[in-house]
Amino acid sequence: MVRSPLTLAALATAAVPDLDVVQVRLHGSAARSPGAVGAFDSALLIDRDNRALIIRVPLSQAAETEQSADLVALRALTVGNRSRLPFDVPQFVGQAPLGGTRAVVYEFLSGDSFDVDALTGHAGVSGSIGRAIAAVHGLPTAFVGTAGLPQQSAQECRTGTIALIDRAAATGYLPAALLRRWEQATDDDTLWQFAPCVVHGSLSADSVLITDDSVSAVLGWSALSVGDPARDLHWLLASRGAAGETAVASYASARQGNDPRITQRAMLYAELELARWLLHGTDTRNQGIVDDAVGMLDGLVDTVHRSASHPLSPPTGPILDVAGVESMLAATPRGIPRRDTGGAMHTDAYNLSEFGGEFDDDDATGSGSGSSDDVSTGAIDTVFGVGAGDTAVDRTDDQARTRSSSE
Repeated sequence: MVRSPLTLAALATAAVPDLDVVQVRLHGSAARSPGAVGAFDSALLIDRDNRALIIRVPLSQAAETEQSADLVALRALTVGNRSRLPFDVPQFVGQAPLGGTRAVVYEFLSGDSFDVDALTGHAGVSGSIGRAIAAVHGLPTAFVGTAGLPQQSAQECRTGTIALIDRAAATGYLPAALLRRWEQATDDDTLWQFAPCVVHGSLSADSVLITDDSVSAVLGWSALSVGDPARDLHWLLASRGAAGETAVASYASARQGNDPRITQRAMLYAELELARWLLHGTDTRNQGIVDDAVGMLDGLVDTVHRSASHPLSPPTGPILDVAGVESMLAATPRGIPRRDTGGAMHTDAYNLSEFGGEFDDDDATGSGSGSSDDVSTGAIDTVFGVGAGDTAVDRTDDQARTRSSSE
């Protein structure tokens, strides 16, 4: 049963000394839909100084855990950290015990909320979202460890993703096509070469408040940590808004494109949300949720089969014949190539841009193309259309050296 506004106002006066409430009304899901029950009972309060406050009381153990983590994160976001952000962050005001939980009072942050499709349907708003996320990722990481918040390396992020996929596969409901797709992504070493940074961790449309077509506040900091920046972008790529990719491009521009594979990881995380929903259904033994998740996973298989525009692994480049390879080598300024005993080509002798645009999918975020130093020998082999034996490369290399000697 939803607590009345007056009950919540009384709790607020117990949580905040000398608080004089002059107005109160329900806030959140109960205010939008009378009788609805969400994760919290909440109310909007106005005091005698015309200050607006929010009081929230968790209605479950999960909500209590989320609120406690949120308080730790907000205390870690000191004045100095907040000054680096181009938006407001909730400010803790006070709390009062209530049975086995507690009522918590925050300063109210104004702004409008929209669903994700509406947020990503406006280029200006999408650009502001991208810059806001980049600002979070630009925070210094030291305060996260000091506050005792989680910190994950790139390898730990990868290991956690593998564990999630394995759990989903163990249910027996995961389509084999998706299992192969996700396993290929986790097996791709280059996908997981990134620098962990401060991440919000649970960004969604509900987290973002908009004022005058820009982000004015970000809520819900319970998952603040150091980890994979792609986790804060996946919800944008899963939207149907026409300007969703604008947000990612704006983010990449603000971060100076230092993570060329972030779009692929973000897409992977977006797809894995369906695996999380499936696991939620199986963990709670809710067949309705399981059936819903299975339907969405089947739909994802159809989408993946219909379109190759969002590969999680590097796309296969054009397979050229010997004459085509010789033509590209002749146009590349270099000396006679030196061969290792293993017969592998030295990738730092080439500029990736000269092999055409087949690698542009990795930079769909607008982050800019990677340098040739970032390209593995395996990626070069893909361009030339050769396998593990490298026989075509060896043959071409020998012909190029013979041609250079004759010239």
